[in-house]
Amino acid sequence: MEYASHVFNDKAMQERLPKSVYRELRKIIEQGLPLEPSIAEVVAAAMKEWAIEKGATHYSHWFQPMTGITAEKHNAFMNPTNDGKVILEFSGKELVSGESDASSFPSGGLRATFEARGYTAWDPTSSAFLKEDTGGISLYIPTAFYSHNGEALDKKVPLLKSMATLNKEALRVLKLLNQNEVNKVTPTVGAEQEYFLIKSDIYKKREDLIITGRTLFGAKPPKGQEMEYHYYGAIKEKIAAFMKDVDVELWRLGVPAKTKHNEAAPAQHELALVYEEANIATDHNQLTMEILKKVAIRHGLECLLHEKPFKGINGSGKHNNWSIATDTGENLLDPKYEHFLLFISAVIEAFDKYAGLLRSTTANTGNDHRLGGHEAPPCIISIFLGEELTNVLENIEVVTDLNIQKNITDRNRTSPVAFTGNKFEFRMVPSSISIADPNTVMNTIVADSLRNIANELENGKKVNEIIKEIMSKHKRIIFNGNGYAKEWIEEAEKRGLKNIRLSVEALKELISKESIELFERHNVFTKEELISRYNILVEQYIRQINIEGNTMLDMCESQIFSACLKYQKLIARDINEIKQTGLEINLSAQEEILIKLSELITKLYEQMRRLKVILYKAGKFEGDIYERGLIYNKDILEEMSDLRDVVDKLELLIPDEIWPLPTYKEILFST
Repeated sequence: MEYASHVFNDKAMQERLPKSVYRELRKIIEQGLPLEPSIAEVVAAAMKEWAIEKGATHYSHWFQPMTGITAEKHNAFMNPTNDGKVILEFSGKELVSGESDASSFPSGGLRATFEARGYTAWDPTSSAFLKEDTGGISLYIPTAFYSHNGEALDKKVPLLKSMATLNKEALRVLKLLNQNEVNKVTPTVGAEQEYFLIKSDIYKKREDLIITGRTLFGAKPPKGQEMEYHYYGAIKEKIAAFMKDVDVELWRLGVPAKTKHNEAAPAQHELALVYEEANIATDHNQLTMEILKKVAIRHGLECLLHEKPFKGINGSGKHNNWSIATDTGENLLDPKYEHFLLFISAVIEAFDKYAGLLRSTTANTGNDHRLGGHEAPPCIISIFLGEELTNVLENIEVVTDLNIQKNITDRNRTSPVAFTGNKFEFRMVPSSISIADPNTVMNTIVADSLRNIANELENGKKVNEIIKEIMSKHKRIIFNGNGYAKEWIEEAEKRGLKNIRLSVEALKELISKESIELFERHNVFTKEELISRYNILVEQYIRQINIEGNTMLDMCESQIFSACLKYQKLIARDINEIKQTGLEINLSAQEEILIKLSELITKLYEQMRRLKVILYKAGKFEGDIYERGLIYNKDILEEMSDLRDVVDKLELLIPDEIWPLPTYKEILFST
């Protein structure tokens, strides 16, 4: 297997494009210049020939709408001729742009449903690639997706804009620091993807897993992760075979899969990629999630990307390792870099000023069950720097010789944002989402801080003075202790740090006055685009909780309630049969079980009724989307939790041969 053999990358372009065209295309990619039609025609012809040689019959513009997953529409290279034959065609125009019916993609009120035009535009910074499955081989062209009026309908357009503004403001700072040899600054990202693997035949017996991605019911098994044997443990042969196939598929697509291991919970694993430019890393993480699920099916497994598929054991996150690199090969967040402290300070200021906005990128239904437990950071944004680096920044006036080692700090696994040597690890990101949103926000807020720094440098302020002022205003966000401790919650409140526990409240940070001004100032989002995204995300949240609630009711009505009645009838029959023998036998144990079971069945029926009523009322509620969202985020989740509590108690009473669902011990310990 040749690495990136299915990618029309720089190597393939050098081999297949005329030298003059290759040089022009590289200039377009590196400098963000417009693509000339003549160049597009040559590139399209070379790309088509390369793809057809490898067996491709179709091409697709591959984009990332606001659904959170990727989208594609396939067109054949084939065009019929008048003599009854076909020719294989792919023009520069077909490469550069496409048109799709966008009416069924979420727009959040950005346009009317009948305004259906959506356009795709080639993103030449992310290489085209081939995907192969039972349907054949297609050429995939990474594209942006936008409306007839130019509004962004996807996650790629804002990400690219955020990268551009970070480049612009970072270059301003570097030029003022006499770093004139740098011509480009790029955010780099390495994503760590956590996931669960369970057997397909068990998965198919759980309606909740199929429909919602998580178990809505499930009693705690006799053993969970208490023995701590799974983390970094020996990988089982069946799982190792799956991981090998995933690696091969990803490497063929040029996705730099590097590290794989067992994670903390039973049946949980992790795959980490090497750092790449943020845009490419985002595309590659989307491919990683697709490949994990596809390969799992081939191995008789199901890959679960949900943040909390199982109650009582660790959920899954996606650690987003973010840094800033120059085209001269320097990492601006590496202690070896001369102005490292200034760029670290920019991040500190950014994350403190826009903590609520950063929190909004981690808000979804799955993270509701993960954040704030003793497995993931709380809902408070804080930064771990380590004591030594913190002391240096707090005493910047007396620092004359900066000698900070790359690994001077220990790892703090309880911090939502941890500095880990030469990068910031954002650990709150949900495992199932695109990393485009958190990186768009991080790029933009740090660009805003660099803009402020550049303005102060232009006004003659010294570097150490700027760092001192930033620390004075924003050091409250630095916390080097245990983020899981309840004492930190109290301390954070004293510091004035936001603790936004509800996802719907976090999402509202997107449309705060400060957020709108920030994004418009840097030309990343318009106010209208932000409002549309807010509407989409809250509506998606409402729909997901509604689906989960109705799935709970369906499982109770079609499976669980009847199983409970069946066992109740069996116990009552056995008690009666024993009594009819006339023997004096103590039946207090059986009768106690029957009473307990009957009480729980009554509670089950009542809780089902309560959930059904509140779902109906919520569906009829006519308040604004925020108020609707809070009903689902608070009231309905509470009713769902109460229903689950009753069902989980019933599961422990009822024998496995009668209980209609695979239990946690079957699901988690059978792979």
